[in-house]
Amino acid sequence: MKAWIFPGQGAQYVGMGKDLYNHHIARGFMSRACEALGIDLLNLMLEGPEEELTLTENAQPAILLHSVATAELLRMNRQYPDIVAGFSLGEFSALVVARVFSFHDALRLVRLRGKAMQEAVAPGVGSMAAIIGLEAIQIEAICKEVSPEEEVIIANYNAPGQVTISGIKEKVLQVLERAKAMGARRAVELKVSAPFHTKYMLNASEKLRKALREIEIKPPKIPVISNVTGEPFPDDPVEIRELIAKQACSPVRWESSVRKMVAMGASFFLEVGPGKVLTGLNRRIDRRVVTDFTDGRLVLNSVTT
Repeated sequence: MKAWIFPGQGAQYVGMGKDLYNHHIARGFMSRACEALGIDLLNLMLEGPEEELTLTENAQPAILLHSVATAELLRMNRQYPDIVAGFSLGEFSALVVARVFSFHDALRLVRLRGKAMQEAVAPGVGSMAAIIGLEAIQIEAICKEVSPEEEVIIANYNAPGQVTISGIKEKVLQVLERAKAMGARRAVELKVSAPFHTKYMLNASEKLRKALREIEIKPPKIPVISNVTGEPFPDDPVEIRELIAKQACSPVRWESSVRKMVAMGASFFLEVGPGKVLTGLNRRIDRRVVTDFTDGRLVLNSVTT
């Protein structure tokens, strides 16, 4: 069974998509994206500047565009997934590939999502940090000690011994210091100005919930593993909308999601979109499965199957 996995925010870089631009299918997606959003997203992707591309409201549609265009090129080459999942933002790419909603609707949703998440907390108030070398249960305990009110929590369960925390900047820094004292190999604050996937994103979640009511939602054509539950999305459009909305203010359970796909029979994973971060995480989660990536390669010819 083949699983396609889609990257989240942070995978963007200036020059992303140059290899795709040679294919008319990808160019078509790029043109449609620029028209739908009313911005020159293609120029941002290819030429930058980096500081503008990395703005959440621009990075999210850029990554979605790259991922979905790559997926369509793979399909042209008669490559298809049996199951899909995406990391945070990447879940929207997975839902497009599973035909839950259209590419056009996804673009508008992620643009709104990115803007709402960035505006949810004033700049400098929130932060995120990566911690490597301690078990998740240890980090959970530290977070509870520092803030019983969940002002800092684990936002991303990435892989064994690797998590991302998120919350109020002061509390995040306190957790980092305690993690270092407990022997974490790496504990570093990330260049992120908002506490994504926490209760501070509730307002963004509600804005997304309202927008989701206005678009058509269909049952997935293939299983899509939810970040919120680590289980397949249901077929009910009402439940699908709720899970998508909740994702913005809930932890990303990536390790659980990958293990679920393996349990369902996935033995080959392909990272579809910019970068290869998920490829690295997957190899930490389960070395028995093969994981490959598409970015910067001749998509139609050089990806193993």
